[in-house]
Amino acid sequence: MKQNILHSIFLTGLIIGLSALTTSINAQETEKFVVVLDAGHGGHDPGNRGNGYKEKEIALKVVLAVGTILEKDPRFKVVYTRKTDEFIELHERGSIANKAGADLFVSVHCNSHRSQAYGTETFVLGLHANDENFNVAKNENSVILLEDNYEANYDGFDPNSPESIIGLTLMQEEYLDQSLTLASFVQNRFKKSLDRKSRGVKQAGFVVLHQTYMPSVLIELGFLTNNKEGKYLNSKKGQEDMAKSITTSIVDYKESLDAIYNVEPPKIPEVTNVTAKMDGDRVYENITFKVQIAAGSSDIELQSFNFNGLDQLSKAKAGDLYKYFFGSTSNYTLIKELKDIAVDKGFDSSFIVAFRNNESIPLTEALKVNTASN
Repeated sequence: MKQNILHSIFLTGLIIGLSALTTSINAQETEKFVVVLDAGHGGHDPGNRGNGYKEKEIALKVVLAVGTILEKDPRFKVVYTRKTDEFIELHERGSIANKAGADLFVSVHCNSHRSQAYGTETFVLGLHANDENFNVAKNENSVILLEDNYEANYDGFDPNSPESIIGLTLMQEEYLDQSLTLASFVQNRFKKSLDRKSRGVKQAGFVVLHQTYMPSVLIELGFLTNNKEGKYLNSKKGQEDMAKSITTSIVDYKESLDAIYNVEPPKIPEVTNVTAKMDGDRVYENITFKVQIAAGSSDIELQSFNFNGLDQLSKAKAGDLYKYFFGSTSNYTLIKELKDIAVDKGFDSSFIVAFRNNESIPLTEALKVNTASN
């Protein structure tokens, strides 16, 4: 009897121990930062073939190298949209990321041009600021024409139509700020660590980014059509260099988020609010709107001559990133006019952000607040 009791106690303890271990493992799994890596093109879609190279192969090799490094870090879980030379439709790539509950979506591509243009650039979803950005997006979006029943999958989207791009930006608006942060990290790392020419962070209407519901970027590693850069990107060294740089940027991005959420949020310096009101103005109680005009690793003095003549400037630091703002008002009608002014001053990627009690909140949440009487 005593032996049976001891045996029962042992089994009970073992079960409880295994249960606790399973719970701990599951908790660790759910706490992991999920990164979806997307190698552009694939299968019967080779991407661009500048100088005889294949974009689909280079993108896949870089993505697999990034994933291999990240998988060694227990903080990350890596999901791939493809690990082999197969054709994955654009809407399926987004679906993979959404089903994975991803914290981040990173799509890797290579650029092309009719000239010897060269350099890296990282895109976030937004209205194309010029014809060049539109043409890059148009080239990447054209892959949907290779898909069966693409009209139904993309609700009549036309990759050749500038008007079709406008509807893409709305779903990603909530994640634009974080996407810009990662994009800045990527470009700064390419420039500082690899001495690559940076063509900057840009906005354009990429369908693959529109399909995702998390911070998302599309990285153009460089131009295969450039003789020197194409050869570099097609080399093992070039692919390893670019992969390490992207991986470091992803890690930096996660750690910057950890810093933001694990410490008291930085206070946003207040500037004098613009108080002028017009008939039909929409004023939101306890909400401050600003126009984010720039973000980067450099700490720039808030002088109008540093910002193309704009005044009413403020800035905030989040991790290694400085964010610069123009204007400060509870009047949503007015902030939209200030955004237009910023764009006219050359800040084409400007967008409106919202704060409550000096803390950043999604614009969609701010606009749900009851408006004050005019």
